Amino acid sequence: MSQGSRPNRVADQLRAELAQLLVREVHDPGIGFVTVTRVHVSPDLQSARVYYTSLGDESKRRGTSRAIERALPFLRRQIGSRLRLRRVPELKFIYDDSIAGQDRIEQLLNEIHRDAVQGEVDPERSGDGRDGTDE
Repeated sequence: MSQGSRPNRVADQLRAELAQLLVREVHDPGIGFVTVTRVHVSPDLQSARVYYTSLGDESKRRGTSRAIERALPFLRRQIGSRLRLRRVPELKFIYDDSIAGQDRIEQLLNEIHRDAVQGEVDPERSGDGRDGTDE
């Protein structure tokens, strides 16, 4: 279901402002290199789910998550002063696993392509048994 144009516009503004705030204004050393990937705003503009990625392993991700939680009141105040909204949405930061999944899929596709180029996998005979030679 589509969000509508107003929530989409607010989500775009939130994404841009939060990305800028996290890079330039939040001085918490726990926040490493964070990228805001997308924002989903509820139709009533009362809540926003902010999806982000960060560099590092699992422990660094947990540290980044805690640092973002500590910065939430500051981020909401700054959003309230920068955007013309009656009420600043409640922000919920969620780590975006979809980027890691996309990287894994790309890695697998590259391996398949490399194996095909090296001749280990013959694209004409995939072993599906349809040509009768694999029985």
